[in-house]
Amino acid sequence: MGIKLVVGLGNPGRNHIYDRHNLGFMLIDYIAHKEKFKLFNHRDFAIGRTKIYNREIHFLKPFTFMNLSGLAVKQYATKKKIAPQEILVVTDDFNLPLGTFRLRQRGSDGGHHGLASIIEWLQTDYFPRLRIGIGPLPENVDAKDFVLQKFSREELPIINKIKEEFVSLLKTIIKSGVQNLTFEVK
Repeated sequence: MGIKLVVGLGNPGRNHIYDRHNLGFMLIDYIAHKEKFKLFNHRDFAIGRTKIYNREIHFLKPFTFMNLSGLAVKQYATKKKIAPQEILVVTDDFNLPLGTFRLRQRGSDGGHHGLASIIEWLQTDYFPRLRIGIGPLPENVDAKDFVLQKFSREELPIINKIKEEFVSLLKTIIKSGVQNLTFEVK
């Protein structure tokens, strides 16, 4: 069983496009650009698909806002008969330093409301997730405020490296499967 659906988490709307919390959306947009496929907007999500290593892979951006991401994921996965183990969720994590990738085959939500929603709607935590660091969370800054901030000009070169590394890692995952790993791009 391999990955059939890649879900990038974020919040819809122009005012959130470059938020730290929208890193998942940014990565889906980036791979759509690199692999030359279109994302089509539906009521609860944007969806696109392409072939990678001769396998059709679907890419989804939930429009149900971060805290209700599971609703859109459940709707689409049910419609396409995609099992939770075939879904790779890509999300930000302020507990990891900027540029750190952590891939796991399953796990808890770790306090991330988007992952909590997906676990609730799929009724399992047995789905792969790729957390990408946007931290560290500065002292005396509320986590909710931090994740809604834009990346600084100094951080943008790292974001560009994250995008490139994401495409490479995703192709490896599709070809070879999900292996637990943690690494950092700089």
